[in-house]
Amino acid sequence: MVGLAWENSWRVFWSSNVSKAGVFLLAAMVAISLYVVSTYPLDFGTRYWNNPSYWADNPKEVPPEWTNLFTARPAPTHITVSIKDVGETFEKSFNYFFEDFPSFVSVTVSEVVYRERPPTLLFELLRPDGSKALFYVLTVSPPTPGETPPYKRHFETRLRVYLSGDIQAGRYLSRFLASEYGSGFSPEDVVRLGVEKVLFGVPDGAGMKPLPGVYSFSVRVVKNNPDDVVGDVSFVVGGKVFGVFGTDRLGRDLATGLLFGFPVALLIGVVTAVSTTAVGSSLGMVSGYVGGKIDEAIQRTCDVLNNIPLLPLLIFFTFIFKPSIWLIVLILVAFGWSGLAIVVRSIVLQAKTAQYVEAAESLGVKRTRILLKHITPQIAPFIISQMIFSTPGAILAEAALSFLGLGDPALPSWGQILEYAFRSGGVNLGLWWWIFPPGALIALTSFAFVMISLGMEPVVSPRLRRMT
Repeated sequence: MVGLAWENSWRVFWSSNVSKAGVFLLAAMVAISLYVVSTYPLDFGTRYWNNPSYWADNPKEVPPEWTNLFTARPAPTHITVSIKDVGETFEKSFNYFFEDFPSFVSVTVSEVVYRERPPTLLFELLRPDGSKALFYVLTVSPPTPGETPPYKRHFETRLRVYLSGDIQAGRYLSRFLASEYGSGFSPEDVVRLGVEKVLFGVPDGAGMKPLPGVYSFSVRVVKNNPDDVVGDVSFVVGGKVFGVFGTDRLGRDLATGLLFGFPVALLIGVVTAVSTTAVGSSLGMVSGYVGGKIDEAIQRTCDVLNNIPLLPLLIFFTFIFKPSIWLIVLILVAFGWSGLAIVVRSIVLQAKTAQYVEAAESLGVKRTRILLKHITPQIAPFIISQMIFSTPGAILAEAALSFLGLGDPALPSWGQILEYAFRSGGVNLGLWWWIFPPGALIALTSFAFVMISLGMEPVVSPRLRRMT
């Protein structure tokens, strides 16, 4: 009989288009969360997201690449030219067909090993008009006193040279402009104009105009020992658009942070809802069925908890203690079960007067068995509905705390992305790609659970079922 009841409840639930939409939306979010958990490192927040050096090669505060579809003059996209295991000379081509200049240019070098004197790297750019610009010369740092060969450099942290304001790059490009175009730009003029404009442009009066076409980045390595190794060299051409959701002030890829927010939101919502429902429904059933002093103690506790505002309490505890996702969940559970316990108690008070419950009691059936066998199946649809409906509240509570700067810094969330956007002036600057997506995802996740809850209403209330 119980199996038939559950089958009938599922049929009623699945007959609603709202239920189907909610389930499909939730399934998509679960699939994204599983992908993130299986591909992202568990220490992603501290190791990558909150590490500015990891995002140093990205442009800052730029919109998504797909915005180029709606502009007559597409903005330059982000380009990274990487060369692995550099020999004495290496060259790699890339396309730059934009009528605008990059936002910056930089070079990075890593995993250098030498045995005698440090190698020297010469960076050149072959341009579409046939000219070749030597724009930087880098000599690896020499051995320190007491160090023995082979000497290793830049393995843990890459050597990054930001060229756009570098006076040495200005000197090389000043000579290039004088020899190739006869222009009298001083190194200071090159730095003032922008190294990126000189590299990707031609003189036009007192300024530069873009030079679109096919470029080739080349590296020449002057070695003092044939066994010296240069493992990785990159040439970064900063775009004015980036990725699917753009970047923030630190250059962080917002798409990465938004993806990581899915498992965080579902973890907080589901764990809090399940725990709160388990505590509230259990205490509510015990209170309603056992009665007496136990009932009185549980109900007075519920009265106290119901009169304590939850958000100020969350702010207080997360401010006093170290912000943690588990601390947030613990507080939400500890102070969120009372409302459900009161409602469940009233349902149990009515259910225990049923004739089959009284018959079971007269036969000496244990109270625990009566609660589990006869009363729980009656209130199970309501409990499940309340559990689903309470999930958005937990997600919104965490988002509110993160928005106030009290979220768990080890786990990037949508609320934290919004908080940093407001704190950094993203709203005042109109950086919509930094503000709208996290807010929309918070609303969409909450809406998925609301739709599932609406689909549960006909299961819980037979009168609504007849109306439909």
